[in-house]
Amino acid sequence: MASNSIKIRAKLQNDVTTVKALMTHPMETGSRKDSDGKMIPAHFIQEVTCESGGKTLLTAYWSGGVSKNPYLSFKFRGGSVGDKLKLAWVDNKGESASEEAEIS
Repeated sequence: MASNSIKIRAKLQNDVTTVKALMTHPMETGSRKDSDGKMIPAHFIQEVTCESGGKTLLTAYWSGGVSKNPYLSFKFRGGSVGDKLKLAWVDNKGESASEEAEIS
């Protein structure tokens, strides 16, 4: 996938860190047809992970039912300003992307 395919931000407020991420991906289900009537092959993110300090914060298993350019937001306790987060995804074609952000 293209570089900069993930935009991620993490903000700490009242001991709760809110993570927001936007991922660029076509997310094709394999059920649509193109303008010529041919099926568009399935191409979707299968697994999303987020880690911080050697601990897994989130693992999500997706399918073709998630929209194009998916947005993900979640909260967790235990983060500190300056901690680094790493968000990564792998799709059904073996492509992957990851991005790091610092908690602010």
